[in-house]
Amino acid sequence: MCLALLAGCASGPHDTDNPDWAQAGLPPPPKRYETDAEWKESEAPPPPAFDVKRLEPIAMPPYMSLKFGVDPATITITGDGVVRYVVVATSRNGGDAALNAFYEGVRCSTDEVKSYARFNNGAWSKVERSEWKSFRDLNSSYARQLAQQGLCRGHAPRVSVKDMVTNMRDPARQLQ
Repeated sequence: MCLALLAGCASGPHDTDNPDWAQAGLPPPPKRYETDAEWKESEAPPPPAFDVKRLEPIAMPPYMSLKFGVDPATITITGDGVVRYVVVATSRNGGDAALNAFYEGVRCSTDEVKSYARFNNGAWSKVERSEWKSFRDLNSSYARQLAQQGLCRGHAPRVSVKDMVTNMRDPARQLQ
C-alpha cells in the first residue's frame, strides 16, 4: 500500500509539466539537468544600462564598509537557469565617488556566481576568463545574500523578476 502511494507520487506531474507559467505569460522554467556535465550556459549579452536611482538594497551585515544594491531593470532569467543582473557597490558614507558595478550571473541550482564585466570610472570592462565560483569561495557575500533574499527559491530561480523584486523588498516572504 505504501509503495503504491510512493510510486504515484514519483510518477505524478512535475511543476515543469504544468503550463500555468505559459498561461500567465511567463518564460518557461529552466530545464532540469541530471548531471552538471549536461548543462551549457547561454552566451551572456553585453552589460545592460543601470540606474542608481532604481537600486533595491541587499541586506548586509552592519560591519560591511560598502552597501550593495541591484537594479531590478537589469535582472533577467535565462532558459539555462542563470539569473543575470547588475549589482552596484557604493561607500556606506554615501556619495557616488566610489561607485562600482558588476554584471553577474547566479546559478541557483549550484549556489554559484560568475562575473561577466565590471563598471569603474564610468566604463564597463569585460572580465577575462570568467568562471563560476561557489558562494563559499567569495571574498564578499553579497551574491549569496542577493540569491537568498530574492533571486532564488531553494535551488531554482524564482518564477519571475517581479517575484524576485517582491521578495527583496519583503525578506519575510523568502520561504514562500
